[in-house]
Amino acid sequence: MSADTALMPIPGPVDPVPIPRPSPVEERPNLVGRPREEIRAMLEQAGLEPRQAKLRAKQIWHWTYNRGATEFAEMTDIAKAQQPWLAERFTITRPEVVEAQVSTDGTRKWLLRTRDGHDFEMVFIPDADRGTLCVSSQVGCTLNCRFCHTGTMRLVRNLEPNEIVGQVMLARDALGEWPSQPEGRMLTNIVMMGMGEPLYNFEHVRDALKIVMDGDGLGLSKRRITLSTSGVVPMMERCGEEIGVNLAVSLHAVTKEIRDEIVPLNRKYGIEELLQACANYPGANNARRITFEYVMLKDKNDSDEHARELVRLIRHFRLPAKVNLIPFNPWDGAPYECSTPERVRAFSNIIFEAGISAPVRTPRGRDIDAACGQLKTAAEKRSRAELDRQAEAKLAAIG
Repeated sequence: MSADTALMPIPGPVDPVPIPRPSPVEERPNLVGRPREEIRAMLEQAGLEPRQAKLRAKQIWHWTYNRGATEFAEMTDIAKAQQPWLAERFTITRPEVVEAQVSTDGTRKWLLRTRDGHDFEMVFIPDADRGTLCVSSQVGCTLNCRFCHTGTMRLVRNLEPNEIVGQVMLARDALGEWPSQPEGRMLTNIVMMGMGEPLYNFEHVRDALKIVMDGDGLGLSKRRITLSTSGVVPMMERCGEEIGVNLAVSLHAVTKEIRDEIVPLNRKYGIEELLQACANYPGANNARRITFEYVMLKDKNDSDEHARELVRLIRHFRLPAKVNLIPFNPWDGAPYECSTPERVRAFSNIIFEAGISAPVRTPRGRDIDAACGQLKTAAEKRSRAELDRQAEAKLAAIG
């Protein structure tokens, strides 16, 4: 971990190794997720002369992000004699796909595995006019939002830039969207709304998204990328300045008492402080509104009074905003119920009548636990005893 990744401490419980893992073996460096200049420097350090290192870095970048190459042997404009030399020293790998599921509504969910054996998930949501990839930034989560299934996991570690970029590349693999091209894509939008709090892994998220947004990289416009935060106030301005993507804020309540309960981070960065940071967010305007995510919880945050207070707060801070109302996705052991459809409509109408957009999000991928707030890896759902039995059975089969 670099020195700058320690700038924003991660609060809450951290479980560094939730189940026994083998010791990591010495690995070849992965070139995915690294800036061009770093790739050039690594090639030069490995023995290439400077001009050749610069040329090879450009070629590797093109083949990796425009052609979707997974092996150096695919890079036909690199001399065949040099391809094995590169393969002996470096890799260009994505995370491992453990399992892929498809919902009845077309939503796709992948269970992925890191090189050191930790599992995380990503989701692709197809719509008529767009296809949105929900990307994870951490293995697990530290925020413990009470309505969120993902929040019941412990944080294992931050995902690295190659593991974040790799999710986009894996989606392109699955959708058959190589070579990369700007028109006719199924994958048109990215939301950093998967597992984890992106602003507690700021540097890695920033570096990965720079590659995603690079015109010679994966080539998605920053206007098609949204980063969602639960309200890590000190990092919000840096996010706007250094990444420049759209901002979504998991608000979910309009009073201190209720938000303290359901989004515990509010005890550190309160609603007023959070909304002032939204007002100061670089680049926010009526063309690029801040999105407030608001999960609808029965008899908790869904009254007419709550809707009016939300309108008042948005007006008070003069925010260019829209509100996404999210019907709560239930899970076993959840302490809340979803608001009734009638209550959700009434809440939405109050906000709409104030001139603020407040659409109700249609739940997607519920049958594969891919809906908002439901991401929790399949490995976590199996009991530890079951995992141990499976491991013993595999060892017995080997002999």
